[in-house]
Amino acid sequence: MTNSHKGHDMFMTDVLVIGAGLAGERAAIESAANGLNVILLSLVPPRRSHSSAAQGGMQAALGNTAMGKGDSPDIHFLDTVKGSDWGCEQDVARLFAETAPIVMREMAHWGVPWNRVTTEKRIYDGKEIHEDPAKVGLIAARNFGGTAKWRTCYTADGTGHTVLYTMDSIVQKHGITVHDRVEALSLIQDGDTCYGAVVRDLRTGELRVYTAKSTVIATGGYGRLYGASTNAVINEGSGMSIALDTGVVPLGNMEAVQFHPTGIVPSWILITEGARGDGGYLLDKNGYRFMPDYEPNKKELASRDVVSRRMMQHIRAGYGVDSPYGQHLWLDIRHLGAKHINTNLREIANICREFNGIDPVKELIPVRPTQHYSMGGIRTNINGQAYGLKNLYAVGEAACWDLHGFNRLGGNSLAETVVAGKIIGEKIAEFTKDVSLTVSTSLIDGHLHAQLDRIERLQQNAGRGGENVYELRSLMENTLSQNVGIFRTEGPLQEAVDTLRELHQRAQNIGLRGTGRGADPELALALRLPGMIRLALTIAKGALARQESRGSHFREDFPKRDDATWLKRTLAYWPEHASEPDLKYESVKITELPPGDRGYGEASATSKSAPTQS
Repeated sequence: MTNSHKGHDMFMTDVLVIGAGLAGERAAIESAANGLNVILLSLVPPRRSHSSAAQGGMQAALGNTAMGKGDSPDIHFLDTVKGSDWGCEQDVARLFAETAPIVMREMAHWGVPWNRVTTEKRIYDGKEIHEDPAKVGLIAARNFGGTAKWRTCYTADGTGHTVLYTMDSIVQKHGITVHDRVEALSLIQDGDTCYGAVVRDLRTGELRVYTAKSTVIATGGYGRLYGASTNAVINEGSGMSIALDTGVVPLGNMEAVQFHPTGIVPSWILITEGARGDGGYLLDKNGYRFMPDYEPNKKELASRDVVSRRMMQHIRAGYGVDSPYGQHLWLDIRHLGAKHINTNLREIANICREFNGIDPVKELIPVRPTQHYSMGGIRTNINGQAYGLKNLYAVGEAACWDLHGFNRLGGNSLAETVVAGKIIGEKIAEFTKDVSLTVSTSLIDGHLHAQLDRIERLQQNAGRGGENVYELRSLMENTLSQNVGIFRTEGPLQEAVDTLRELHQRAQNIGLRGTGRGADPELALALRLPGMIRLALTIAKGALARQESRGSHFREDFPKRDDATWLKRTLAYWPEHASEPDLKYESVKITELPPGDRGYGEASATSKSAPTQS
């Protein structure tokens, strides 16, 4: 339903989903299938969402391939808990592992063209693989890091693309309303209940009001807070920051930042883990394959936090390749052959050719660990309900559901988008049917005018000096990249906290260089940047406080995991008018598997010296 609220378009619906990537679309489909009216909001046309860039695949224990024989949700659960370094919620991990096979088959039914088991001859790591003829035609799986069995379902190396296009077709089939090129600026809430959002039309600059019985944040990650990231330019954490801005919704484990081992240098576009899963090697400046020296069992396919640390450790030891963009290592897939590369790894072959002018069939690929994924996000319970506000949900990378703890396994996040989308979508539908929407006009006015006032202040001060929004952003990116990276210590972390506190103050005095009228992108960034800096400060402060190493959070001054003190999740709140976040903690739920050894990365990255080469 559309009407006008004081000259601004106003939309009413049952379910408002902010973010139209895989998680948002899957939750929207489940709600619509239950007879509810749904509006999807997106910064970009849905098929341009960052989900479409995902390459590698989705984990689900189907056990169809020879190398996945005997797989089960039990083993998937174990891998997920170990991968998380015992930071995840085990009831969530169990629910996810049990549901994933159902959802992968559902995706096939909807039209996802999964790669299938064939009897074609295959050599992997020097051994020939013989597939069971009875399994031919079933959904295939590839090898991914940190898993006991091959279970990552894939469509060549364009899995996100094929699944998102399929999903978006189902959205259209259900007649779900999509409003794209819009950005949510704030949630309409009274400190107890969420009623929708104030949204800016990026084409015109006009504000709109959306009210809903249930509001879902599915805006993806915050990778672009870091200077070098595999994330799309739209991944700026906007959904997380509008939740944090309520003062009552906490963000969970924001210090848990994943670095992917293989971002291509220097554009930082992702080179899928599938390249290593399919048999690719990491080489140093001498052409030496070094990972077996550090991780003799898992080699290039230990979990991502471990491989990233080993790579940086090897570069530190003097084995990096010099380049104008800093030192890097090599990824070698030449031995996989032209046919395999040009079919199963065709997307990365195109990336190498178009962005670097190299042919991976004949040449080495320059790679370095690069910010990739946010394990942290809006803290929710197992039903996807956000802590602190009724009628608010979060799903996908924007959420801390918490499936991933301190390190998510490759293939688990893309699977999470559709598995959690289905599970949480069902809960949203069930819950929304019993909600009656009553929201006061004065509450809507208050939130709308707060955003109008922000815009008006920025426009009135345009051209009068003040802080340059692009300069502040650059300082924030550099601070995180240099001080809150793969290896962390107290000094640089404290420096990051101090710098980001100062940047947060400076961001209150932004002066536009342009007019700020209409669809001005400088104004859009000026509205977004203070929230981005708040997220950055939340990451840095959480990392400084956590005096242990767990998964992706590696403190060189505290190199061991400390379960006695730190088997708990960080909850960061930002109270109204506060100048920095307030950190609280909650226990991690251990339902089945008590903390133990992960089975890889046994020696800490500081205690094991780099291999010597003759």
